[in-house]
Order: sequence, then structure tokens, then C-alpha cells
Amino acid sequence: MENFYIIIVVILFALAVSDLIVGVANDAVNFLNSSIGSKAAPKYIIFIIASLGIIIGTTFSGGMMEVAQKGIFYPGEFAFSEIMIIFLAVMLTDVILLDLFNTIGLPTSTTVSIVFELLGAAVAVAVVKISGSDASYSELANYINSANALAIISGILLSVIIAFTFGAIVQYLARLVFTFNFEKTFKYYGALWGGISITAITYFILIKGAKGSSFITADSAEWIKNNSTLIVLYSFIFWTILLQLLFWITRLNILKVIVLVGTFALALAFAGNDLVNFIGVPVAGFKSFQAFIAEPGANPDGFLMTALNSKIKTDTYMLLIAGVIMVATLWFSKKAKKVTETEVNLSRQSTGSERFGSSMLSRSIVRVAMDISRFFDNILPRTIKKGLKKRFDSTDYQRKIRNQKDAPSFDMVRASVNLTVASALIALGTSLKLPLSTTYVTFMVAMGSSLADNAWGRESAVYRVTGVITVIGGWFFTAFMAFTVSLIIALLISYGGLIAIIGFILLAMFIVIRTHIFFKKKEAATAKIKKLDSEELEVASIHKKCSLEVRNMLKSVIKVFNDTIVGLTHEDRKLLKNVCKQVDELNIDSKNLKANVHNTLLKLKMSEEEAESGPYYVQVIDYLREMAHALSFISNPSFEHIDNNHKGLTNEQVAELDDLKIDITVLFNIIIETIEKNKFENIADIIEKQQVILNKLTVCRKKQVKRIKNNESGTRISILYLGILNEIKNFLLQSINLVKAQRDFNDLQDSI
Repeated sequence: MENFYIIIVVILFALAVSDLIVGVANDAVNFLNSSIGSKAAPKYIIFIIASLGIIIGTTFSGGMMEVAQKGIFYPGEFAFSEIMIIFLAVMLTDVILLDLFNTIGLPTSTTVSIVFELLGAAVAVAVVKISGSDASYSELANYINSANALAIISGILLSVIIAFTFGAIVQYLARLVFTFNFEKTFKYYGALWGGISITAITYFILIKGAKGSSFITADSAEWIKNNSTLIVLYSFIFWTILLQLLFWITRLNILKVIVLVGTFALALAFAGNDLVNFIGVPVAGFKSFQAFIAEPGANPDGFLMTALNSKIKTDTYMLLIAGVIMVATLWFSKKAKKVTETEVNLSRQSTGSERFGSSMLSRSIVRVAMDISRFFDNILPRTIKKGLKKRFDSTDYQRKIRNQKDAPSFDMVRASVNLTVASALIALGTSLKLPLSTTYVTFMVAMGSSLADNAWGRESAVYRVTGVITVIGGWFFTAFMAFTVSLIIALLISYGGLIAIIGFILLAMFIVIRTHIFFKKKEAATAKIKKLDSEELEVASIHKKCSLEVRNMLKSVIKVFNDTIVGLTHEDRKLLKNVCKQVDELNIDSKNLKANVHNTLLKLKMSEEEAESGPYYVQVIDYLREMAHALSFISNPSFEHIDNNHKGLTNEQVAELDDLKIDITVLFNIIIETIEKNKFENIADIIEKQQVILNKLTVCRKKQVKRIKNNESGTRISILYLGILNEIKNFLLQSINLVKAQRDFNDLQDSI
């Protein structure tokens, strides 16, 4: 029996490693968002500083481990075997949920997930325990630490409001003082701002956070506590004077110092507060096992875990090992980068393509906000409005970053506010032994500062609000799913034993592998657009890129078209279903190209003569988009017709479509070869071949009308067939327009 529980402990720690990887991938956004978004330093510098913060921060988390062992339930009411079921259910649920959120690129709360997982699993095991005895279900309250759980949950939700409010207020005041042209004002107030920021970080991290450290002695912690006022005062004086001297002597960028120190502090606060979410449960399971084997001959079903009621200090080596795994994940996880992109995208200063769409709720919120803005605009004196407008005018800043190769998403004034406010709030929560959600705090601080900084203009507000609603909705979904899934797993393990444990481990592995495959496909689909956003564009490169995009799109289009005709004529449902997926991908590609036209033209370096090439590029992209649309109106109805088991095409219709397919394939091969060689002398022949096919379409349409009159063709197949003929016509017209636009683009390029 002891060997069985050794295996369970090993599984818990194996899941802890996996949880650390998926957890850091989710939470890296918390401390990387501001430094990466503001481009405060090269990424490797940011990662080194964040890594140091994580390693040191792990030693601050010892006191937080109590949340996992007794914060949500009363361990003394559960036997050793029941405690292990709770912990195993929690870890399995956590790995699955966090990996799912990482895959779709949404930051979720690891704190909320662990709290509700513990709650769900504890409720499940308590219900099983009560049902096997004569006790009433009203005694469930004896097993669950409902007061503490409610306090933790309330603290997490309250932190959302506090974080957003403080982020907005501090950012508004900071922008009011420094404006977007902060280089001038920072000569006078920069050192003072740096002194305040770094002192705030020092106070909350050193004075408040040190109490939970595993290496600071009780005497040292007491001395820090008793001399906190002096430490704050001396720290403010020291940092202010030092930063001012360094600015005078070396022209030090004070904002960079604040952002990098804040990144270190937030990484430290993250590790100190959130490490419990990843290894708290396995550590508690290990301590439970140690207490169990310390009593020879103890019965696992009767040995109550009162040992977890006492304070258990986590070994420093365990914390450091966890820290090393977290750092490795930080450097190598692609999913961490994906989650970071979501928050940076929602808080960036510039407009452009948005990840999220609009919703009725977001539109209503924006309308209300606009009405409130108009109200204050009407009552404020003109001089005050003029002054505020000048302080928040970002025109010069936008013009300056527009020409930068790797432009920041927002400036370092906002980055310093994000880091200072967030790290202070998180470290304060840690010091009070409240497992504040670092995701909630940092995300809402970033959103509050974005709002105060006028980053959500009328062109982007509705999409940004939708994004925020989506993320917050995801948090509530996390809580619901964490409780439900953990409860179900705990119930099934309680009744299924070893078989259920093996089954859930295999299920967790399958889900993680599947989400990894999905993530790789999703990343590959967006790789082209990321490359477009990052590359330096010249007129020659845009011409080359346009030709390449057209050739690739045409090759895909003719293949999909041929597969559609084959699938329809042979009534091959599987082929048509696959074709519809390919058409969706083509539509996404063409949509992304069109959505990025604005950014592409902004990045394009050209003279006035060269600027003439812009409209031709826009034309080419529009024609590609229309061709993709036409193709979707052929493939989707074809699949729907076959999927619904309707009657197939007649032999005459099959022959006509096959003949058209051959002619269109020949035409497209000529078009592709023409574009590849950039020789458009044969465009007259291409138009002539197109006209021949159009004439055939007219003949096919007349034959179909005749079949309808003679009652030789059913209603549904007639509608489908006529629709396909019409879309083929649109398809051909757009293809010739595309060739002409490409020819004009090419001629203009040669004349420049």
C-alpha cells in the first residue's frame, strides 16, 4: 500500500513540472507585458532580468504554501487516502485547463483555478465521505473552510476593481505631468518619478514580501518591519539622488531603469505569490505522505491529516528547482509569447488590425462612455479642455514611432506605471497571505492605464472592450470549469481507484498533445502576417511580395476548385469537407492580407512617384479576396448538398463541369506562368481563352434552363448547378482583373 502512495506522490510532482510549464506560459504575460510592449531593452536582457526575479521570488513563497494545504478545506477532517485524491484531482484539472487557455492565447488566473479546483475536489470527496456514513449532507460545512475560501475569492475579485482604478488614476496623473513628449519634462522630474517608483517597489517587495522568504531569519524580518519608515525615506532619497546624478553624468534613461527594475520586481512578486498555484498541492501531498509513513502501521483510510493544520516550511531546494523550471519555460515556451501578444495587443497605443471583433455589449459600453465624455466636455471650461488636450496629444509620438523598424506598442511612461502599480499591489497581497491573482492585477492595471492614456480611440475602442470582456469572461469560465472538472475527477477517482487514475492521466496527456498540435497549426496560419508586420518594406520588396502572394493564392485556388468539382461529381463528402476547410484558410489568408493593407502602406518607403504603386497593390489584394469569396460560394453549397444526401448531378451536368474544369485549369496555368515570368505580352490570348470559357458557361446555363423546363432536373440540384455556373463566371472575371492589375503594377515598377 505504501508503494502505491509513493507512485501517487511521484505522479503529483510529475504533474507539478507540467503545471509549472503551462502555468508560466500563461503567467509570463504578467511581468513581460510592459517591458516587451514598450521595447525597453532587447528581449534577452528583459528575459535575464525576469529570470533573476523569478529565482529570487521563489524563495519568498514559502508562507503562501499554506493556502494549498489548509486554505480551502479542513485537512483534519479527511483521511490520508482522501487527501491524496483531492490533490491528484486538482493537479490533473490544472494542467488541462491552463494548457487549453494557453493554446487559444488568453491569459487566465492560475490563482482562481487552484482555489476552485481545491474547492471542487474537496466538496466531491466530502460528499463521498458523507454518503458512506450516517451523517447528513448539512455537515458539508465541517469539511470546507468556507469563510477563508470566500475571503480569498472576494479578495481576488476586489483586486480587479482596485487594479483597474489605480492603474487608470496613476497613469492619468503621470501623463498629465510628463505628456507624450516626456523627454523634456523628464529632465526636471524624471529622477523624482524614478525615486518614487523604485521606492514603492522596494517597500512592497523588501518590507512586505520578505516576511514569507525561506532564507530571511525571524530577527531580520522583525528589524525590517520596525525600521520600515526609515527604509522608505532613505530609499527615496538614495534613488532620487543617484538617478539624477547618473542622468547628469551619463544621460541615463531613467524610464528604462524603472521598467527593468519593475520587471524584476514583478517577476519576483509573481514567483512569490503564484508558485503556490503550481507546486503548493504536490508539496502538500508530499508532506502528507511524510506524516503518514511516520506512523508505522497507519491505515490510509483512517489516518486523519491533522498534520497539515500546523505550519509547514517548504524546503528552499524545492522552491529553487521550481524556479529553474519556470525560467526554462520563460525562455523556450512559444505559448508564453502567444499569451503576451494578447495583452500587448489590447493595450497598444496605435490602431490597426484587432484580434477581437465587436459585440453588442462592447458597443453599448462604448456608447455610454462617449455620452459621459460629451457631458464632461460640455461642462468643462474651454481653457481646461484645451490644456488637457495638449497634455494628452500623441500626434508627435505616433509620427515618431511610425517610422521605427520595431516600434513599441506603448511608451515607457505607461510601462513604468503598469509595473510599479502592479508589483506594489501583488506584493502587498502576498504580504497579507492573500493569493491575489497576478493575472487579474497586471491585466487590469494595463487596461486601466490604456484607458487613461487614450489608447482606446474610436477606431479601436469597441474591439479592445470586446477583448477585455472576453478575457474577464474567461476568468469566470475558469472558475466554473475548475470547480466542475475537479469535482468530477475527484468523484470518479474515489469510485474508480487506480483504473480511473490511469485513465485521467492518459486523458490529460492526450489533451495536452492535441492542444499542442492545434497551437502549431494556428501559429503556422498566422506566420505570414507576422512576417509582413516585422519586415522593412521597399517598393521592390512589395512588388516581389505581391507577385509571390498572387502566385501562391492562384495555385491554391485552382487546386481547391478542381477538388470541389471532383468531390461534387463523385459525391465524395469527405473530399468536399476537406475542401471547405481549405477554402476557409484561403479566406482567412486573403482577409489578413486585406486587413494589413493599411499597415503595409504605412511601412512602405517610397517617393511620390513610387507612391503610385500603392493603389495597384490594394487592387490586387481586393481581387484575391473576391476570388476567395467566389470559391467559398462554390464549395460550401456543394458540401451542404452532398452532406444532406440530396440527389447528385446528372450525367450531362457532370460532363459539362468536367469540361469547364479542364479549360479553367489550362487558363490558370497560363496565368500563373505569366505572373511568374512577369511577361504580360500574352494577356490578349488569356482574355480570349477566358471569353471562350464564358461562352461555354452561357451554353451550360441555357441547357440547364431547358432541362428545368423539361422536368429533367430537380429543384435543389438546379439551384446548386446554376449557382456554381454564376460563381465560376465571377471567378473568371476576377482572375482576369487580377492579371491586369498585376500587369499595371509591374509596368509601374519598371518605369520607376
